[in-house]
Amino acid sequence: MQDAVLFDGRSDGIAIITLNRPETRNCLSVEIRDGLRDAWSRFETDPHLRVAILTGIGEVFCAGGDLKEMVATGMTVPPRDMFALPYDTIELTKPTIAAVSGAAFAGGWMIAQACDLCVADTTARFAITEVKVGRSSPWAAPLIHMVGQRIMMEILLTGRPITAARAYEIGLVNRLAEPADLLDTAVDLATQILAGAPLSVKAARETVMLATEMGRSAALAAARAASEYCYHSDDAQEGPAAFAEKRSPRWSGR
Repeated sequence: MQDAVLFDGRSDGIAIITLNRPETRNCLSVEIRDGLRDAWSRFETDPHLRVAILTGIGEVFCAGGDLKEMVATGMTVPPRDMFALPYDTIELTKPTIAAVSGAAFAGGWMIAQACDLCVADTTARFAITEVKVGRSSPWAAPLIHMVGQRIMMEILLTGRPITAARAYEIGLVNRLAEPADLLDTAVDLATQILAGAPLSVKAARETVMLATEMGRSAALAAARAASEYCYHSDDAQEGPAAFAEKRSPRWSGR
């Protein structure tokens, strides 16, 4: 049997992580969960890889948790480390992009939301459906930093799907694409990130996350501290020099 999660570490510094159980709508079975945990670890520990794209094979990105498993085990509160969520239960320091085609429901929305950025094709639909199956969605709390309160309230209280166009309109999705262009669009976005100096990208990501976690004054102070290494790097001298000399910068990441 093929791996439940495929990993492609490309020579351009992009990792493609693909959910590979279309026959089960890529639900978050133990196979998928273990595969994601391994894939995120490979991405983080490989110094050559700088951006990861998470996508799925088939007509559904991810249908959510494995409800059959929940019934069989009598699951109540999911264990804290049950799902490999970037920047939550998995420590990551690099940018991630979700590339969504088809349904991203419940846990599918969860893993897409956990990524830094999201690209969706026109077939994509997003829903937090826990109210329809008697479960809960505490993982959705960070959504308040992505969409407005009333929008979030409606999504969680009704469990009704929203279209890709609506997800783009409310700020959940960064780019829309035709189905045939989904991965190319995600790779293009990743390539734009790769064009930046590695330490600058890292500091920029940390600044965004600090701003969502703290009040204004604390976030400013923490972001300044997080940027010190970047400012003192070789790349901080290389960038202005390349601009002055009208050439492309040669980033060293140090």
